[in-house]
Amino acid sequence: MMNLLNEILRHNREFLDSTSQEHGDEPPTVSKVPTREIAILTCMDTRLVNFMEQALGIERGHAKVIKSAGNSISGMFDSVVRSLLVCIYELGVSEIFVIGHYECGMAKTTSESLTTAMLSRGVSPDAIQMVRHELEHWADGFSHPVDNVQETVSMLRMNPLIPKDVAVHGLMMHPNSGEVEVVEVGYEL
Repeated sequence: MMNLLNEILRHNREFLDSTSQEHGDEPPTVSKVPTREIAILTCMDTRLVNFMEQALGIERGHAKVIKSAGNSISGMFDSVVRSLLVCIYELGVSEIFVIGHYECGMAKTTSESLTTAMLSRGVSPDAIQMVRHELEHWADGFSHPVDNVQETVSMLRMNPLIPKDVAVHGLMMHPNSGEVEVVEVGYEL
């Protein structure tokens, strides 16, 4: 039985061979600067992979896409915010879209459920204790996907490191149909 790594490597080789046949020895280059000047903060949910972009008309090179569990941020300089700062100041992003989705698994995740799972996998109680406060704030703070989008948008708008001329929008997506609903608009329509 082929393991997953071998399967991925085989597929990559086939991909490279097919693109080489299409484009010759020089594959097409795509700029690292997003041509639509947008950054998307969304959830890591597998149902959104290649689906969200298609539903929104986002193609390769159009946007910076940052994924985190529950499209959440945990502080004014966490890793998501740092990525957004690079997007804004180095890559010309002028709008941020926080895109949550219905049926988000984070709504059922708790610090207790994560702690139990970590302990059962052999993580030391001392290690968990080191992050208990952050774990509780993050996991227990998420209750409803729409509320979370609104809170994330608010936190980004209030962040003094993000310029006021960067529009921050909040959207909700249905993970099965792809329908999008506006929750927060960063400027007047």
